[in-house]
Amino acid sequence: MTDSTGRRVTANMSLTLDGRYHGPGGPGDLGAIVRYATTEVARRHLTRIWETATTALLGRRNAEGFLGFWPSVAGDENADPRDRGYAKWLVDAEKVVLSTTLTEAPWERTRVVNAPAAEVVAGLKASGAGDILVNNSASVIKALLSADLLDRLYLMICPEIAGGGQRLFDDGLPASKWTLAHQETGELGELALVYDRAR
Repeated sequence: MTDSTGRRVTANMSLTLDGRYHGPGGPGDLGAIVRYATTEVARRHLTRIWETATTALLGRRNAEGFLGFWPSVAGDENADPRDRGYAKWLVDAEKVVLSTTLTEAPWERTRVVNAPAAEVVAGLKASGAGDILVNNSASVIKALLSADLLDRLYLMICPEIAGGGQRLFDDGLPASKWTLAHQETGELGELALVYDRAR
């Protein structure tokens, strides 16, 4: 639900056919997802998610992983230009990290907030411009789905069944309707999908 600033809240996640964002081995078990992350379709999808975004909203675990990896890609002239584009965007964008344990941000242009995701999003939507992107932070995405605060979902569907692990769409979410804004199929059978919330 955009307000007077027109800011959309968007979220990006890669999922298996059985709706998991990691396998039964825990958060590091990405075997069913990782091989699809560098396909042409995935890289075009990566560009799509940040092109209209000005703020990155991240959970602590995701922030530590992303901000430990992507800044080096921004300066790597041998990296894929689309990966560098995202990396440079992430380095330069306003970053808001939700955490109950961090007290200060070890990254530039970042502030740490200890508050519910819905409350933080309401504050971000009240000022500024551009989309607010939640990239792969499942805990934040789940909280925003529960509060029905997501305007757009960017999904990469990987054609594997993990058979275990965490699901993004838990039981008990409020019912909602979405319209398909974009779809693209890759050579490995991966699907890049963009859904907008129908309100």
